[in-house]
Amino acid sequence: MTTEPISVPLDQVDLADVDRFAADGGPWGMFDTLRREDPVHWNEETDGGNGFWAVTRYNDIWDVQKDSDTFTSTEFVNLEEVAPELRDARRSILETDGPRHQALRGLIQREFSPRNLMKNYEAFLRELTKQTIDAALEKDEFDFIEEVSADLPIQVLARLLDVPRSDTPQLIAWGNELVANTDPDFTDHPLDAPESAEFAHLPFRSPTIQDVWDYGRKLRDERKGGSGTDLVSMLANKMPTDGIPLSDLDFDNYFSLLVIAGNETTRHAISNITYALINQPDQMASLQADPSLIGSGLEELLRWASPVYHFRRTATRDVELAGKQIKAGDKVVTWFASGNRDSEIFPEPYKLDVTRKNVDNMTFGKGSPHLCLGNNLARLEIRIVLEELLPRLKTIELAGEAKRIRSNFVNGMKSFPVRVTLK
Repeated sequence: MTTEPISVPLDQVDLADVDRFAADGGPWGMFDTLRREDPVHWNEETDGGNGFWAVTRYNDIWDVQKDSDTFTSTEFVNLEEVAPELRDARRSILETDGPRHQALRGLIQREFSPRNLMKNYEAFLRELTKQTIDAALEKDEFDFIEEVSADLPIQVLARLLDVPRSDTPQLIAWGNELVANTDPDFTDHPLDAPESAEFAHLPFRSPTIQDVWDYGRKLRDERKGGSGTDLVSMLANKMPTDGIPLSDLDFDNYFSLLVIAGNETTRHAISNITYALINQPDQMASLQADPSLIGSGLEELLRWASPVYHFRRTATRDVELAGKQIKAGDKVVTWFASGNRDSEIFPEPYKLDVTRKNVDNMTFGKGSPHLCLGNNLARLEIRIVLEELLPRLKTIELAGEAKRIRSNFVNGMKSFPVRVTLK
C-alpha cells in the first residue's frame, strides 16, 4: 500500500505547529506543497520565535548543510532560540563548527569506523538481537517499540558506555524526556509550554538533564586515569587534537548527547522501517524472498525512515538561496525528511522500493561536516535486526493504533502494537 500525502494549501502550511506532525497524515502534505510551490519558505512562529526559512528540496538542503561558513550551527540547531548569554552553557558538539568541531568528533570517531564496528560489535550485536527477538516472539502480540526497537539500541549504548544493563530503563526514560520534549506523555515541562522558560538555561529546557549529567560525571570520575576503551573513558582521558581539554560542561553536554543520539535515532528508524514493511507487504515479501536485499536496500529503508525531521542552521551573512534573500541572523531550517521525499531525486518517493539504486539519502546528514557520528553503527544495528527478524515471521500486522510522538524534530512512534505469526 503506497499512500500519497493529502495536499495542503500553501497558506495553511505551518511547520512550527507541532500538533500537525502527530496528527493523521503528519507533515508530508505540507512538505510536498513547499517543495512544489515555495521550496525556501518563510514560516512564522506564533510562540514568540522570530520565524525561520524552511528549506525542503534535496539540493537546497545540501547547499545549506555543506556550507558551515555561511550557515552555522553555533547559534543552535533546533527551532528554539537560545539567548546569547546561555549558549555556551548549553553548547554540545552539535553547536560547534570548524576545527573545534573536528577535534571533538575525533575523541571517539575511530570507535565508530566500519572496521572497528565489525571487529568489536557485530558478533555481540547479532547475539543480543537474537535474544531480544526470541523474547519478543514468545508473545503473539506485543508493542514493537518496547520489546524490539527501543531495547536493542539502548543495550548497545550500555556496551559503548560500559554501564550495567540494569541501568538501561533509566537511560531510555531520560532519552525520551529530552528528545521528545514537546510531548506531554514524556515530559512534565513541554518545550512549547510557557513554564518551560524557567529552564531556558538547560539543554532541552529540561531539569532532567541534571540527572543525566550527575550520572555521567560519576562514571567519568571513576574512570579518569584508567585504561578503559569505552566512550566515557575516552572522553575522560583523551585530549582533543586542538589541545583544548574538555571542561566539565563540555563533558556534560557530550555525554548527554551520547545518551540521546545512541538511542533515539536508531530506535525510530527501526520502528519506521518495520511500520513501512507492514503497510507495503510486497516489500516485506521481497526481503524475505531475497535476504541479500536487506543489505543492498538499506539506504532505501533509511530514506523512508527519516527518523529526524530537521536540523537548523543560522545565516552568517546575507545570501540568496533558491531565489530568496536570506538575511544574516535568519534561522534556516533544513528538513531532511522532506529532502528524502523529493521526487526530483527519488522518483515515486512515497513508494518504498528495496531494489531502488543509488539511494543517496539525507537521513544522517549525507556528507556534511555534521554527518552523524554513529551512522555506521545505526546501519549495522538496523541490518542485523532485519536479518534476524524477517526470516522468523510468517505474518506481522498492526494490533492497534500506532501513536506518533508529538514532535517536529524526531519522527518516531511512542506506541506500535503488533500481532505476529511465525514460520
